[in-house]
Amino acid sequence: MRLRFPAAFVSLVLAAVAVRAEIDPKNFDLTAKPQDDFYQYANGGWLKAHPIPPEFNSWGAGREVDERNKVILHQILERAAAKSGASGVEKLVGDFFASGMDEAAINAAGVTPLRDDLARIAGLKTAADIQAEIARLHLRGIGVGFNFSSEPDPKNSAMVIGGVGQSGLGLPERDYYLRDDAKSKELRDKYAAHVAKLLELAGDAPDAAHAAANDVMTLETALAKASKTNVELRDPIANYHRMTEAELQKLTPHFDWHAYFAAIGLPQPGDIDVGQPEFLTGFDAQLTALPVGTWQTYFRWHLLHDAAPSLSSAFVDENFNFYARALTGTQKLRERWKRVLARVDGQVGEALGQLYVAEAFPPESKARMLKLVGNLQEALRARIQTLEWMDEPTRAQALKKLNAFGVKIGYPDKWIDYSTLRIDRGAFVLNVQRAAEFLVHRDLRKIGKPVDRTEWLMSPPTVNAYYNPQMNEIVFPAGILQPPFFEPKADDAYNYGAIGAVIGHEMTHGFDDEGRQFDAHGNLADWWTPESTARFNERAKAIVNQFNGYAAVDDLKVNGELTQGENIADLGGLKIAYAAFHKAAAANPPAAAIDGFTPDQRFFLGYATGWRNNLRPELVRLIVQTDPHAPDRLRVNGPLSNLDEFARAFNVPDGAPLRRPASERVIIW
Repeated sequence: MRLRFPAAFVSLVLAAVAVRAEIDPKNFDLTAKPQDDFYQYANGGWLKAHPIPPEFNSWGAGREVDERNKVILHQILERAAAKSGASGVEKLVGDFFASGMDEAAINAAGVTPLRDDLARIAGLKTAADIQAEIARLHLRGIGVGFNFSSEPDPKNSAMVIGGVGQSGLGLPERDYYLRDDAKSKELRDKYAAHVAKLLELAGDAPDAAHAAANDVMTLETALAKASKTNVELRDPIANYHRMTEAELQKLTPHFDWHAYFAAIGLPQPGDIDVGQPEFLTGFDAQLTALPVGTWQTYFRWHLLHDAAPSLSSAFVDENFNFYARALTGTQKLRERWKRVLARVDGQVGEALGQLYVAEAFPPESKARMLKLVGNLQEALRARIQTLEWMDEPTRAQALKKLNAFGVKIGYPDKWIDYSTLRIDRGAFVLNVQRAAEFLVHRDLRKIGKPVDRTEWLMSPPTVNAYYNPQMNEIVFPAGILQPPFFEPKADDAYNYGAIGAVIGHEMTHGFDDEGRQFDAHGNLADWWTPESTARFNERAKAIVNQFNGYAAVDDLKVNGELTQGENIADLGGLKIAYAAFHKAAAANPPAAAIDGFTPDQRFFLGYATGWRNNLRPELVRLIVQTDPHAPDRLRVNGPLSNLDEFARAFNVPDGAPLRRPASERVIIW
């Protein structure tokens, strides 16, 4: 439930240098009309002038921020690695970075750091051995077979319980194994070849590696068939089944849960949320249907798959060839320092984040953001109070939920304690493994305890934001609080259109098709009357139908069901941000025009600027099939075509592409 940039934007970081947010005339495409394609009108010049560099699968606003920010993060890491007598988090990140930058040692070692793991897997003989290895790999953060982790109990959000769910695939999601179209078959062939190549690099003969890849495909396809679709996973009620350990054992009679929980250090797990019981039944069937040898091959593959980016160049290049080149169209491997930096941020992000915020996050940014958030909350409150489709009992509960919203800006008040994590300047892959084990153990220790409401789900440098329904909170890491998303010195019109719409987006997630099912305390509970539910669902169905009609790339259309929540949040975020801007403008009237644009026009231009992004066709296909967000162009044109405010600002006539017929216009929040 976060504002997610395209698939590659998992952990982006912010700018270290001052960059003014400006609406530059060179960024426009004046051959396009605002009423026809506002995304192209606002961004076409920029898109043409900024082709995708070969080492990326996209280039846009987020990438710009990321690359600017890498400069300061690189300086922090180089300084920490070179500092004699460093201690604490500075020594931790310095040693981690130094081990990853020692390419000569990494190449000389090859697969040797994994020899003990590979030997152990080769020695598995019995069903009990297979199950013990699942537990061992889970402690490394490798989700073979299924996934087990902590989570707030969806129906008692104050307490943490264990949750088990579907996992175990090497392709992005289940339908990659099951679709029959030519492109999907071609990608499966490439995946099997990739599996075989990685096994060859680890020592298998070519024929044996090819046969082993077929075994991996057999097992993973069986798991995929038992898995739910991405759309089905969006239903929080259908994916919640609280069970005792005895009930879980009855569901999967061939898997020894008592032994598993003992092996992961959780002998008394308490009740467990079983997300997808049908998947576990399918997993359990494979324990007896497939021989031990198939499971051994599957384990070897996932061990190598997890380690490949941290091993020698041959492994790195092969991993890149499939997961970057084939899946997303990326043409060139990034520089080593950028790859190592991403690993450090991904695994010890709050250690790096402590050094980062001390250097690059000014207090005035937090103060300005808190003011913006407050104004957006007031705008949403006013909107809820006047919604014509919501009845009074539901309205009272909606206001109660909004009033309970938590807000986190910049960085945590309490940092993760890494003092027990051992990082040295030895094998990089072993540092990566130990960091993964540290995070898994930290996660498992939460089970059975009260929820820690100070925790963050993103590191401070991340260029993103999220709404957490079980905490009922919106969170904005320091990374996104940079131009072009946020500029403390820019006019309100621009900031409300850019970061204000992001704030509104995250707030609206509390009331989208998923978030609305959680109450003010973050519990999965039905607080809606049947009448308000029916009216909401009618409007939500309309936005599903709208986005189902958009073509994304080639023969692929947007999945309106999969993207429903994000599309509701985009539309609601814009509506709320616009209202908040006008409330601020009433108290502090803006200039009549800046650079020839009225305040309302600058508001919508600020919004469009944040979504400028060139994407490779392969990445668009991946997004459409796996991501709950629509492609960027449609995240601009789609919601704007519903807004009277946009039509007034740019004099959009009835019948224009960005003026949907009155009977089809969607407004929910």
